Amino acid sequence: MAFIDQIKSLLGLKEAGKDDNAVSFDKKLAAAALMVHVIAADGIITRDEEDRLSAVLKEHYTVSDAEAETLFNAAKLAQNDAVDIYRFTSILKSEMDESERLALVEDLWEMVYADGEVHEFEDNVVWRVAELIGIQARERMVLKQRVLARRS
Repeated sequence: MAFIDQIKSLLGLKEAGKDDNAVSFDKKLAAAALMVHVIAADGIITRDEEDRLSAVLKEHYTVSDAEAETLFNAAKLAQNDAVDIYRFTSILKSEMDESERLALVEDLWEMVYADGEVHEFEDNVVWRVAELIGIQARERMVLKQRVLARRS
């Protein structure tokens, strides 16, 4: 049983198949797990970070409050069990088009700035994820500046 199928089973969700809903959930779970990885990079997940993650999931991944909570809990489990981020980035690189991958990097920057403090570990996670999903350094920095400008 694949790791994502195990997470779905733990949460009482349908087994992954080849249907669009399974692929969509896999993408959402992988993206959420990377966001959790960013907010956990400094060793502390604050309420502000949790709230921002929930808001991003609802805004960009079109999920309800309950689905956002389920996805957040599944993402924490997935992120805690992951040896590295490749498991998530490989799903996203194959399942997302370029505009979705750019939006994901922007979402990751939202996580970096969610608690009002930028930690080098968080910045490094965004850099590694962007590289693994095919987003160039210039694009990554433009997205960082966009998020920073919004927060100022």
